[in-house]
Amino acid sequence: MGNIFDTHAHYDDEAFDPDRDSLLSRLFSQEICGIVNQGTTVETSRFSVELAHRYEKMYAAVGIHPECVDENSMQQLALIRPLYDDAKVVAVGEIGLDYYYDVPKALQQEIFEAQLSLANSLSLPVVVHDREAHGDVLELLKKYRPAGIVHCFSGSREMAKEVVKLGMYIGMGGVVTFKNARKAVEVVADIPLNSLVLETDCPYLAPVPFRGKRNDSSFIRYVADCIAGIKGISAEEVLSVTRHNAETVYQIK
Repeated sequence: MGNIFDTHAHYDDEAFDPDRDSLLSRLFSQEICGIVNQGTTVETSRFSVELAHRYEKMYAAVGIHPECVDENSMQQLALIRPLYDDAKVVAVGEIGLDYYYDVPKALQQEIFEAQLSLANSLSLPVVVHDREAHGDVLELLKKYRPAGIVHCFSGSREMAKEVVKLGMYIGMGGVVTFKNARKAVEVVADIPLNSLVLETDCPYLAPVPFRGKRNDSSFIRYVADCIAGIKGISAEEVLSVTRHNAETVYQIK
């Protein structure tokens, strides 16, 4: 069994419909020691829990993604609340703010705050989506001070340091391997390895040399190689430490 722990995946995506179970069976039989599948809606949250029960090392996060927020989201949160009682649910996610999409900011913030409060009440970590909303995300993280991960981190090195001061982890995936990934490389160079976790966001954001292809958890080895080069350590150390970090933040024994 390998040390690859994928902290953020979307195996519910239709891109995996042709071969989902055969792919996951192969991954878990080889180098993958853990995957957390992220909910984005009521339906995908339920599917993530179902998927987690098919595989021993698959876990689920349950939440409403900011892109999916609408006037019914408070009722949707009530619908998914029972899912948090399931032992395979390890986080409230994927939640956050996304100002790229034309979803009212005030509504996004309301639902994000509701889910941050819920996570704290359940003693669960959060998995935070932050797109073009760095200031507001950081402000709310400082207000609620949850445990968790800022996934697919796209902020500055200064913001990364603030996130680490809160005791949270920085999620890094394929983007760090891209030629134009200056900010991601700076963040990886600046923050300690014990504050990093690895992710795919699959089927999206496959690393070089697979950029533009369907991503899956086995490609994390290329992310680990890149981070190892930045930090001047071995890929094996990157995978071992980030696995420990993932199991710590998700409270997996």
